[in-house]
Amino acid sequence: MSAKFELLAEGLGVGRPPSGWVTIVDMPVLVLVGLTGVGKSTTVAALRARMGGISLLPNRRKLADLLVIPAVQGWDGDPPAVVTDRRRRFDYTGRYRQRYPGGLAHAFSRLVLQKQAAASGSGALNVFDGLRGADEVTFAAQSLPLARFAVLNAPDGVRVERLVQRQDAFDQVGENTGGRFCWEEMAEGRDIFTHAEQDHLSARVNRGEVDGAELEAKVDIVAAERRNYDSHAAVEILRAAAPD
Repeated sequence: MSAKFELLAEGLGVGRPPSGWVTIVDMPVLVLVGLTGVGKSTTVAALRARMGGISLLPNRRKLADLLVIPAVQGWDGDPPAVVTDRRRRFDYTGRYRQRYPGGLAHAFSRLVLQKQAAASGSGALNVFDGLRGADEVTFAAQSLPLARFAVLNAPDGVRVERLVQRQDAFDQVGENTGGRFCWEEMAEGRDIFTHAEQDHLSARVNRGEVDGAELEAKVDIVAAERRNYDSHAAVEILRAAAPD
């Protein structure tokens, strides 16, 4: 690794590792693979409850904020700026993936950590949350020799319900529509849900359990991820790459 070391945050950088630092490539790591709302955070919490020695590495969101989005903004000649709209973030990460086919996996593979920030020793486990889609998984399987992968999946209807329930301020897209929700105006989102799922979600809005604008934002997120990442292809790639 010949690139000059650059500090991204406390204990986290990219480039040639200084003394006392270690590259991600040289670390054993469990990589969680799955879209938003499939249960990755719940899985991490369960792992922590059942075993000690877990180190949760900087997650996908932080990696995009620290490395991916600023890189793309720099290509445009723009100063680094916080991006909260999920659709705009998809655009930035998509452009990064066009230049570096591994996308977030490419960015992850560049990381170096202070050794004290990484789990080590018998029973220790470094966990990364996480990767998505065929391109990222292909790159990671080829570039991270010590990595192991755990794939999580959930139906799109379940994912939308979880996004609504978790009330994460990060799960926002664009402007609020004032509470309206209409499947006829959401061609892309409509196509990925069954009629029964559509009726169930619409009924929740009608009963006042969910704000229409909030539900529309969550459906947009699920639809955008489906457009950008192929979960089924990612599973097949990992199966093909798994040792016999």
